[in-house]
Amino acid sequence: MIRTENLTKIFPDVGAGDTVAVDHINLHIKAGTIFGLLGPNGAGKTTALRMISTVLRPTEGRAWVTDLDVTEHPAEVRRRIGFMSGNTAVYDRMTAREMVEYFGRLHGMDESELAKKIGDIFDTFDMREFENRLCGKLSTGQKQKVSIARTIIHDPPVLVFDEPTTGLDVIVARTMLEFIRSCRRDDRVVIFSTHHMTEAERLCDEIAFIHEGRILASGTLDELKEQTEAPTLEDVFFKLAGEAGEADGVA
Repeated sequence: MIRTENLTKIFPDVGAGDTVAVDHINLHIKAGTIFGLLGPNGAGKTTALRMISTVLRPTEGRAWVTDLDVTEHPAEVRRRIGFMSGNTAVYDRMTAREMVEYFGRLHGMDESELAKKIGDIFDTFDMREFENRLCGKLSTGQKQKVSIARTIIHDPPVLVFDEPTTGLDVIVARTMLEFIRSCRRDDRVVIFSTHHMTEAERLCDEIAFIHEGRILASGTLDELKEQTEAPTLEDVFFKLAGEAGEADGVA
């Protein structure tokens, strides 16, 4: 359902030289899969996710979402995708409910369907208490809940979560992770980017490690552990990153 072929993003800088943020990455993610994209800050995770979600245009290579080329059919792709990051902004002068309604209407949802869906989501994420409060007056965690709600309101078959549990308390973070887990049963695709190795270890069917814009390795948790002879996902990452650093040093 999601595929990339040599997907690359280069940010030109006349003074400092070009920055290769994403370097010819190849991914193939099937329906019903929770796919973890892991790496440190600046590794290229967010840039890769933004290209897949049509927010950024690739410098080279191609990406497809539900067989649609993201460059050739960006509007169609956006109808099929929900994208949320840890710093997704909300409109301060809208209430939480107005914000989610606005995005539902952007996606052409019927009013009765929209009202029911909002009710379900607000109950699931315990948002009734502040549904009529202006977003500008919400806490960081409450704003994050609004971002989640507006991301999933149109029931997209593909969901991209970039650090979705940032700012959430333990209870709500758990609810968020349970929701992501339920997407597997619905045969959706979820790309899940996180710094928290334990979250990825518990949740993801497949994992790819990205470092300095390149995919170091990908596969199931068991495959990655066997490949690196490392006991935990965190150990897998440090071994792969260390090997990549040594290779760069030799080069």
